[in-house]
Amino acid sequence: MSLREKQTGALKRMLNFNVTPTKAAVMEPTWKVLIYDRCGQDIISPLLSVKELREMGVTLHLLLHSDRDQIPDVPAIYFVLPTLENVTRISQDFQNQLYDHFYLNFISPISRHKLEDLASAALQASCVSSVEKVFDQHLNFITLEDDLFVLKHQDKDSISYYAINKGDVKDTEMEAIMDNIVDCLFSVFATLGAVPIIRSPRGNAAEMVAEKLDKKLRENIRDSRNSLFTSDALSGQFSFQRPLLVVLDRNLDMATPLHHTWTYQALAHDVLKLELNQVTIEETEEKPGHVGAKPRKKIKCFDLNPLDRFWEQHKGSPFPSVAEAVQEELESYRASEEEVKRLKTVMGLEGDTDEAISMISDNTAKLTSAVSSLPELLEKKRLIDLHTTIATAILDHIKSRKLDIYFEVEEKIMSKSSLERSLMDMINNSEAGTPDDKMRLFLIFFLCGPQMTDAEVDQYATALKDAGCDLGPLQYMRRWKAYHKMVLNTSQYAGGGTRTVNMFSKLLSQGSQFVMEGVKNIALKKHNLPITRVVDSLMEMKSLQETDDYRYFDPKLLRVTDSSTIPRDRKFQEAIVFVVGGGNYIEYQNLIDYTKSKPGTPNKSIVYGCSDLMNSTLFLKQLSILGNEMT
Repeated sequence: MSLREKQTGALKRMLNFNVTPTKAAVMEPTWKVLIYDRCGQDIISPLLSVKELREMGVTLHLLLHSDRDQIPDVPAIYFVLPTLENVTRISQDFQNQLYDHFYLNFISPISRHKLEDLASAALQASCVSSVEKVFDQHLNFITLEDDLFVLKHQDKDSISYYAINKGDVKDTEMEAIMDNIVDCLFSVFATLGAVPIIRSPRGNAAEMVAEKLDKKLRENIRDSRNSLFTSDALSGQFSFQRPLLVVLDRNLDMATPLHHTWTYQALAHDVLKLELNQVTIEETEEKPGHVGAKPRKKIKCFDLNPLDRFWEQHKGSPFPSVAEAVQEELESYRASEEEVKRLKTVMGLEGDTDEAISMISDNTAKLTSAVSSLPELLEKKRLIDLHTTIATAILDHIKSRKLDIYFEVEEKIMSKSSLERSLMDMINNSEAGTPDDKMRLFLIFFLCGPQMTDAEVDQYATALKDAGCDLGPLQYMRRWKAYHKMVLNTSQYAGGGTRTVNMFSKLLSQGSQFVMEGVKNIALKKHNLPITRVVDSLMEMKSLQETDDYRYFDPKLLRVTDSSTIPRDRKFQEAIVFVVGGGNYIEYQNLIDYTKSKPGTPNKSIVYGCSDLMNSTLFLKQLSILGNEMT
């Protein structure tokens, strides 16, 4: 079972009053009200649709801090963080006797002190008998796909790259950030029902997280009465293979989050608003209400369901091939639609004559086939429209900002290939890209290109300022590079780069939805990013200069193991890769491609997690604040 399936199963068990759902419970669910806070809403929304909640008997789902009316004779299931604010509001609900029964489920463990406060509130409200159960759910993370999770959405700034790396961060603040991350990671492994072996680099935030998580897992395993890792029911099956947890710091690779992207999912995140598997597109209506009125902006939201076949198949594909695939799906749908129309004509459904009725009786099988295929056809049409809208919005950004050119130039820089035009020309070109695009391009050249003197960097800085760029990110990266004594290895992005393939076969025709003229059809060359190279080294127990000094933690051992005694004969089939300080869809897709490219290891699986998913705009903004704070 995947992490997504296990978290979904835990939520369904919670919605069935913490009893594993039976067939009878599914057939005749008990009607109930679901009360959640913003964090609970973020956890549930990517996993359970409104339709699925209704099938489980949830008639209403309401925010804890909204105005709620009394609903007698109905049980209420709460799914909230154990904060003082939430505990106070639940106590008010007791006082107001809003519901018949209360089932309290806390996303992370509630402290004894807050539990006593709730007990006192229940006594004062004379509703002790109404509080049926109180559970610690250990579900404090958000699963977006089978092999992708993030820790926070609403409160992601509290554990962001900026929060960890700002110059005036206090020791107490850093401890709180690390504890917050560790509590969420502990929830991941409690849900998986597995105790990992942990590897991390030394001397950074990743090491702090690894140490604290190792300690927390040890304490839980030693407490045999309350351990979450002794029951086979939690894990679903007894497993001899333990997963590897690789905890990494964002500072390991600063170029990838700034890199312009070329795959469908990463582009949607980079140029559109993609959050919690929902993409938001802003469209301008062509026909305003009256003459002289300004064009109105319309917001459209689309859910990207991991069960959507097209999305699953093409989210990691280069954008031009996605556009071709959407066009093919559209043509396939039109052919199916024509077939249904033809059947109607053949079967005489256009009229009500006796001959038409006899034709229907003679063609019952055809009629049944046509009717049964209609729901599938309508769903196919909905998905085609969805992906056509998203792909069109992405294409508009590619054309207006010349993103294909930026992507190609950056790939050449990262793979040490020669450039066809100078970097200064691109910075000075007012028609290609936004100021942020130009800053991202230069930062990748600064990190991955040849060494530059301070005078050369200053010259580029002047050109960037003239192009309207905020120089904060460059100020920070200059200090960061000097502090880390950072010189990226030539081999770090070895094998990367691109090639331009033949012109689009279908997308230049008049009948195509996508006019790709002026956009390069760039094909990606397979290569491993720095994080993937580290993961490969640790899973396969290869000797690699970057990983030879990584720390090793095994929470099941009585003592902390020294790196010199690491067992070298163990290879791993499963790994969870967690990036402290934020991750991105480029690294996630690169790890997925890595598992598919390993010959003879069909069972190798990797789950990618991060404190939050940052698009380049957000990352650049955080670097800007850090850089400007220095001055």
